[in-house]
Amino acid sequence: MASTVFSQSLFSLQTSSTSPLSNNTIFPFKQPFLHLKSDITKIRRSSVVTCTSTPDSSDTPIELKYPAYPTVMDINQIREILPHRFPFLLVDRVIEYNPGVSAVAIKNVTINDNFFPGHFPERPIMPGVLMVEAMAQVGGLVMLQPEVGGSRDKFFFAGVDKVRFRKPVIAGDTLVMRMNLVKLQKRFGIAKMEGKAYVGGEVVCEGEFLMAMGSD
Repeated sequence: MASTVFSQSLFSLQTSSTSPLSNNTIFPFKQPFLHLKSDITKIRRSSVVTCTSTPDSSDTPIELKYPAYPTVMDINQIREILPHRFPFLLVDRVIEYNPGVSAVAIKNVTINDNFFPGHFPERPIMPGVLMVEAMAQVGGLVMLQPEVGGSRDKFFFAGVDKVRFRKPVIAGDTLVMRMNLVKLQKRFGIAKMEGKAYVGGEVVCEGEFLMAMGSD
């Protein structure tokens, strides 16, 4: 009789929802474990769907992923406009051109550039003044046109203002330079331009430029 009462009492404790020895108390990790197992199953299923539905971009070789810059004006055409020559011609290609208004050009910065052995031997960095000079040459491509009335023999870099260098330019970078004409005073032969230079889409140099022009 005593054994029967004990068994009934134990049974009532295990099945009572108000008892401190309820099913959740005796096995505190049972339900969370089941939830975790269910979540893992969901993650595995979603991972399988994602992997099978997304194309593998690695199938395309990296050398075929990125198109080259367009060529609006090559180095030979640049040399016909600018009087600069090695080692001071700092524009390799024009990729956008609106004569008398704006131009976008590139300078491929390589370890073979003659300024790197001295700036600096242990850390090759393109001098800021040469970035400014390269941008001024792009400005020359804009201004040395019949539409503007510039003269190759009487065109000078007259001044610079508000220049800021944002990041270093190193060997291996491609310097992309945009120059826009802001104001032209033909009476005085002065042109004001704004320029920005980029590497990888980030501004590395910017400033305002003054160009002095003359006529033949």
